[in-house]
Amino acid sequence: MKILEFHELPAEDRLRLLVDGTAAERVARETQLESILNALEAHAGEWMPDVIEGRRRRKYSRTAISKTLEEERGAGSVSIGLYRTMAPALDMTLSLGGAASPAELGISVALQPLSFFSSAKRCWEFIEMVRAWARYIPVTYAMAHGMADRQLAGAPYFGRDGTTSRRDGFDKIYELFWLNIFGPKLVESVGRERMLSTPAHLVEELPNGSVLLVLRPTAADFDSEDARVAQARSHVHLRPELDFDTVLRTLRERSAALVPVEPRFHADVAPFLSRLPDEFAISERQQKIAELNAFRPLEPEEWLPVAHPSDVENPERVLAAYGELSERLVAALHTKVPSMMDETAESLTDLDFFFWRENFPERYERQLIDGHTAPALGAYLGDVLVRRLGGTWVLRAKMEESQVRVGKRVWLPFLRARRYMQSRESLLEHSLTQFFKEAERYRS
Repeated sequence: MKILEFHELPAEDRLRLLVDGTAAERVARETQLESILNALEAHAGEWMPDVIEGRRRRKYSRTAISKTLEEERGAGSVSIGLYRTMAPALDMTLSLGGAASPAELGISVALQPLSFFSSAKRCWEFIEMVRAWARYIPVTYAMAHGMADRQLAGAPYFGRDGTTSRRDGFDKIYELFWLNIFGPKLVESVGRERMLSTPAHLVEELPNGSVLLVLRPTAADFDSEDARVAQARSHVHLRPELDFDTVLRTLRERSAALVPVEPRFHADVAPFLSRLPDEFAISERQQKIAELNAFRPLEPEEWLPVAHPSDVENPERVLAAYGELSERLVAALHTKVPSMMDETAESLTDLDFFFWRENFPERYERQLIDGHTAPALGAYLGDVLVRRLGGTWVLRAKMEESQVRVGKRVWLPFLRARRYMQSRESLLEHSLTQFFKEAERYRS
């Protein structure tokens, strides 16, 4: 069964739900799960999971869940994954504490795309599901919101260090999200009367003393002006020491940061730059696209109008040595960059992306890079110019001076490779993709 994996899908915002709770008493895992699954099956509808995964992946059914629990019998805790094979994509995890004593219980849900929750009916069913969970599970805190805006809000740390965040959890109203459940302790710290009088779409006291608060009928329009005003009003109501205008201005800035930016990358590096935005958090993608739109690579300087004559006595031996260097690089990287075997313009772009993603120039020892990687990369780059652009090697005793003649110019691949491997920024400024495109222009 092939499930939908987020990393294989176009980068989009998604709805993120987190539920932190505890087992109310010493109960079996099957009993803990039953109320969760009953509510899920009653309200998930179009996003109902069809795959369950524990130690094995199975088609979703209560029998499959029982088998998974049986396989985990004796373990201190159990984690069950729930997924879908068709859109919308789902990544859901049920984390269950041991049956021997009260323990933490967690539910994590990610659904993509967020636009799926533009429907008030779907959102109401989602709210009903979470409400049902909270009626059977003592929830200490829960939230559901668009993932990108949640990241911009600073969740889950909210300016704290990791240790403090894990220790204290959501111990005060750091932020309001589309859907919130505040546990009894937090409700009392704010004031139950104040909490229940919050100006929101839905405010409901739950059986264990916690409070369910939903800001708007739908989740997907969180960044609209009406939604931001409602969010600010509710937040300031619960935190009266905050200034409404300041809170609203911050929310508007977050909305502006998520406005889609059309990619308009420099043509010579577009094949490379187009891959980079997906490597950043969804909340940062639009800003990064804007930055990459403004980026202009340096004009290549690794060329000569006239070739320096060859000064090597045995060209065949030198070419064989270059070939060995290139082959070693291919052998070292071909599993991570399979296209290297083809020696094409596309393989150079794949290398650009690999070295940038790995932050290769700054992660590995400079001695290794200067002594091995850069020379091997220069030999490989030269071979691509020869093979794909009809170039001819003009060999020099000093490797960095060796040239490849392509049309009206001669190019210095070893010099380019050395400059390229200086830093992560230099991978952009001196990319292999741009070097090939520039040489291609002078082929005839």
